[in-house]
Amino acid sequence: MSDDERFDYMNPDVAAGLPHFEVPLVRATPESFAGYGTIVSDHTTHQVPITKWPHNGWRPVDPGTGDEGGYLQGDFDFWWEGEVLLGQNLAVQDKYILGWSVNPEDARWDAEEPDRSKLLIWHANHHPDGGQLFYPMDNQPFIAALAKTDDDMKPEDWVAFYCDGSFGICIDAGIWHEAIVPLVPKARFFDKQGAVHARVSADFPKEFGVLLSVPLDLKKMQEG
Repeated sequence: MSDDERFDYMNPDVAAGLPHFEVPLVRATPESFAGYGTIVSDHTTHQVPITKWPHNGWRPVDPGTGDEGGYLQGDFDFWWEGEVLLGQNLAVQDKYILGWSVNPEDARWDAEEPDRSKLLIWHANHHPDGGQLFYPMDNQPFIAALAKTDDDMKPEDWVAFYCDGSFGICIDAGIWHEAIVPLVPKARFFDKQGAVHARVSADFPKEFGVLLSVPLDLKKMQEG
């Protein structure tokens, strides 16, 4: 992707008939979430980490500088329309098709009784400039799929975390993520992230020839 190109998040270019790569589903606890970020009980006081500005020369960045860009924060809404999951991040003024509960070529926006036992996602990203906080404003359960590898991330690096709605999560800088998936038709989250908002993206269909399948059926959850 060139510097002049941007992902068209509301019109993803996804080939038909792609296989699904299912990721494991685990319960989010302080122990299982270690290495991805932190469990957050109070979004009003939690400090979201900001990455110090990098410098390639031999002189160091002065203490107390390089991490003063501040934050963006606001509502992050997620909602289902039939078999399509959408998101709108008001903190950065972006709107997305995040995924589908069936193959995208078959997905119906007006499905009356959709099967939402999984979410098929086509895209993921990470933010090198800082962490990102997601806190459920309505205390509803949700699932977050994450990977803690570098730019050589692969589908098998992913884990989906079930969160029961009594807490939020703050993922570390560099943690791959995509949709926060509500287990209700719509949900609102408090979002806080670095104002630089650097975004490094991956396209699963084009890079790996698959859609990443995030289980939403809690019967598939692995304990321990």
